[in-house]
Amino acid sequence: MIKIAIANQKGGVGKTTTAINMATALAASGYRTLLVDLDPQGNASTGLGVKQSERVNNSYKLLIGESSLSESYISSNVPGLDIVPATVNLSGAEVEMVDFQNRTHRLQSVLSGVDKGRDWDICVIDCPPSLGLLTINALVAVDSILVPLQCEFFALEGLSQLLQTVDRIQQRFNPDLSILGVALTMYDRRARLTDQVADDVRSCLGPLVFETVIPRNVRLSEAPSHGIPALVYDHRCTGSEAYMKLAKEVIARLPEKELVA
Repeated sequence: MIKIAIANQKGGVGKTTTAINMATALAASGYRTLLVDLDPQGNASTGLGVKQSERVNNSYKLLIGESSLSESYISSNVPGLDIVPATVNLSGAEVEMVDFQNRTHRLQSVLSGVDKGRDWDICVIDCPPSLGLLTINALVAVDSILVPLQCEFFALEGLSQLLQTVDRIQQRFNPDLSILGVALTMYDRRARLTDQVADDVRSCLGPLVFETVIPRNVRLSEAPSHGIPALVYDHRCTGSEAYMKLAKEVIARLPEKELVA
């Protein structure tokens, strides 16, 4: 199973929107997909229509060992897409895990036993907007990281901090961790600053930046309130079309020998 973390320690960059719609696009492309909601806000779970009453077993219990992966995931309304939901209890996991000897490898231990042939092809992890123990668990567990980057003035500053964290994870815990790519989000062609930031990011990171940009789009913002991904809510809107194009780029960068739909 290929594992991808959607991460950026800065909030409001479209991280959860990217996680939901990327997972949906991968499932629509024929890949059995698991979305792990690792954000205590539980927005990815809400965005897929998972009610609080359905989150009895969740990512918090999974991390502290109170439930197994097979007990924690539920099927979403999107064919081929399962989710491990999150609750606010997850916010206490970082404190509780401090006393665990393998606190940085809890998620890796859970996901390492997944049989691709029997379970899922791809796992997408929605990380919290911080670089704490939850995000570290995700970065230790995954093969690569996808970074949503909002086209605004402070974007590169936050990206620099994230890249430093990735470098530390590579050195200490996960030498095989790679950056799958950087996705420019909330792109507004009417704003000159947007183009300037996009140009700066591309000149700095080159081919790491995906060609597809995710525009500011009302339908993307509306979809979560209906409990469905934007790709289901309105698959013809510019935001949905952009995420389908981004999914194609993501698939093209994944190891072909491991990923066969």
